[in-house]
Amino acid sequence: MTKLVALVPMRHHSQRVPGKNYRDLAGKPLYRHIIETLLAVPEVHQIVVDTDSDPVMDGLRKDFPQVKVIVRPEHLRADDIPMNEILIHDTAQFPADFYLQTHSTNPLLKAETISCAIQLLMTNYPKYDSLFSVTRWQTRFYDKDGNAVNHNPHELIQTQDLPPMYEENSCIYIFTRENLLKKRHRIGDRPLMFEIPRLEAVDIDEESDFQIADILMQMRLESR
Repeated sequence: MTKLVALVPMRHHSQRVPGKNYRDLAGKPLYRHIIETLLAVPEVHQIVVDTDSDPVMDGLRKDFPQVKVIVRPEHLRADDIPMNEILIHDTAQFPADFYLQTHSTNPLLKAETISCAIQLLMTNYPKYDSLFSVTRWQTRFYDKDGNAVNHNPHELIQTQDLPPMYEENSCIYIFTRENLLKKRHRIGDRPLMFEIPRLEAVDIDEESDFQIADILMQMRLESR
């Protein structure tokens, strides 16, 4: 049977949204949302959280004893450490056929979406060697110098008729340790892009993102 481990890195320190990983969102600490989501994904065999945060570690040990905790080593705690170096460290601790990495900052991500992504890659492997989630955009983009990127400014066609652009949204990555070591990257040579609805792919990077995610989560809970 194919073994898949879910990795969720959670830093204690946050530069732009202080304490975000353990700050309450819609009535519970932010990190709880993604843990509860992953626990509802049948294809995930083990959840592993890499963190240097005492509040996160204490909460996991109390409420989610089935979740494994990696205490992030000091040499991997600096702001400029690439995520891929942390993942190389973590995958060495928990051998698996595949790894799924997501973030606590994607609280609106649904279990069925994650399950669908896993099944899609498993069905198409090794034609595709990895998967990453994307958000579809059909709007007029410009570079920093004001040059049109994906359209001709002299031909104002409707935005819904523009060729779509896809943003890497950091919600889901699925990869093997072999490719991670070879590429020093989560995305392999033959990646599969997996589109996620925009509202589900909300990522908390700024204070305004936290407020938006809180409102959307409360709306979701009220609609149940």
